[in-house]
Amino acid sequence: MNASPDQAREGLFRRTRAAAFGMRRRVATALAVLLAVLLAYHVVFGSNGVNNYEQKRAQDRQLQQQINTLQKENGNLTDHVKRLKSDPDAIEFEAREKLHYAKPGEVIYTLNQPQSTQDATPAPSSGSK
Repeated sequence: MNASPDQAREGLFRRTRAAAFGMRRRVATALAVLLAVLLAYHVVFGSNGVNNYEQKRAQDRQLQQQINTLQKENGNLTDHVKRLKSDPDAIEFEAREKLHYAKPGEVIYTLNQPQSTQDATPAPSSGSK
């Protein structure tokens, strides 16, 4: 029983078609894997990726701390200004401490800064005996 040439061609065509279909599946699978790898890379390292997101979160925390610190300082300075506008004792304290003012009849004594001890001590000699 020999197969006719038409049957042989048809069998060859079926085998070729099956091989092409199998290869097409492999190529599609490889492309899907490549696309998944590229997408994962973009999600982690892209301009809006996880690394950049973490950096922005750290920067946000740092800026929030700065804002809180500056708000506290601003509140303290606001309280200080209110005291200086309304409290005569606070005004007097600032005038005496910062501006070195004195009441009539008071004498303010200031002491000179002590000289540094380095200037007064002689340098050791390096002579031989």
